[in-house]
Amino acid sequence: MFGRLHSWGRRHPAVVDLLWLTPFLLLSLVNLQLLRSGDAHLIGRDLGPWGFLALAVALVAPMFWMRRRPLAVFAIVSLVSFAQWLADVQPQFFNTSVLIAMYGVASRCAPRWAVGALLTSELGIFLALIQSPGDPDGRSFASSSVFVVAIWITGIYANTRRRYLEGLEERAERAERERDQQARLATAAERARIARELHDVVAHNVSVMIVQADGAGYALGGGNPDTAREAMRTISATGRRALAEMRRMVGVLRADDTAEEYTPQPGLSQLDDLVTRVRSSGLPVDLRVTGVRQALPEGEELTVYRIVQEALTNTLKHGGPGTRATVEMEYGVRELLLRVTDDGRGAAAPAARTATAWSACGSGPPCSAGASTPAPGPAAGSR
Repeated sequence: MFGRLHSWGRRHPAVVDLLWLTPFLLLSLVNLQLLRSGDAHLIGRDLGPWGFLALAVALVAPMFWMRRRPLAVFAIVSLVSFAQWLADVQPQFFNTSVLIAMYGVASRCAPRWAVGALLTSELGIFLALIQSPGDPDGRSFASSSVFVVAIWITGIYANTRRRYLEGLEERAERAERERDQQARLATAAERARIARELHDVVAHNVSVMIVQADGAGYALGGGNPDTAREAMRTISATGRRALAEMRRMVGVLRADDTAEEYTPQPGLSQLDDLVTRVRSSGLPVDLRVTGVRQALPEGEELTVYRIVQEALTNTLKHGGPGTRATVEMEYGVRELLLRVTDDGRGAAAPAARTATAWSACGSGPPCSAGASTPAPGPAAGSR
């Protein structure tokens, strides 16, 4: 509730100032009415109704600018009150504008100006006591000073609290800017990851489609429509699968925040499906898993899957007719050894075969990870 009131006050400062000054304005009008009717007991010089009206306007009107110009308002009402004292005019209720202006300086200006306003107000109290009838004593000055100091301390507290709240708002805005910056960095990193994923998906699926299209052409030329029909179905399924994977990966780039369900990242559990699809493309693949299977982080499972996918894609593209591939996964105590081999002729030289080995850390103690690619040669290798 108080937070909403504070926000409303910040949006309507003029209305807040008017409400805050309303009691002072009403009592000043009552004071003027008493002076006009002659009911007020005057000591000193009588300015008459119009003179007191002009004095009241000079002391009350500057109050409406106290929020924006507290020092100037305090200087004006102090000088008017001092001129009133020099003219031997008795202080009236609207002279309390000096104390209100002192509060404005204490609540909105630097401490040195607040101290100066306090000393000026104390001087005004002393001059008013001198002008009053009777002999002024220290007790009257002390009681008046306590009242003035209480108003001044209230202004200092309001100033301190306002600065504290402004500091909180500034820190909140800084934290929000840093959060937005971190979000932009995370978005850039995610886009880079999606670009890498798109390369793998497109390279693999398009290679499979090309191989199947070539096979369908050979089958049609050789008068084998059943084989060609099966190849076309494989091309269609591969294209749909590629579109689904690309749609999943680029979905995060959408501008809106609509919540949709996307297929999870592939891992070791999808290796069997990958091998089955490659077999349906015409490449015989043998998957061998040895050792006790261990759980790997999702990122490492995705890496293993992409290595196998890339290796089998290269075999489809460059292995030549009659090529066979073998995928071997050997689980160790703290590592996973991955080996993908084929007996194809290769793209560069006849009878050339390449090899890839990869080890991944599991969820146990720290271990080393690396990859090696032996040079192609007549010996058995891997792609």
